[in-house]
Amino acid sequence: MSAKNQVQLLNEQLGKGGISVVFTTAAQTENFYAVHFVTESVISAITITNCTGESALQTTIPAGTVIFASISAITMSSGVAIGYHN
Repeated sequence: MSAKNQVQLLNEQLGKGGISVVFTTAAQTENFYAVHFVTESVISAITITNCTGESALQTTIPAGTVIFASISAITMSSGVAIGYHN
């Protein structure tokens, strides 16, 4: 891995790619590489690139959980989460 790629990865891990607060019922159709659930949250819909079975994530997620995946859309019926942009 080159130094440039390591710096880019570190910037993503530190949220330097930008963050977006995912509100209760507002559908988010942005590209996230991670979503951190600040409070207990209920996912009502989620789309993950190159993934099957993501419907299993349409459930209650405990506070503090982080999903690392290429998430292109997420809707919650309750809770608060922070989505980290690609």
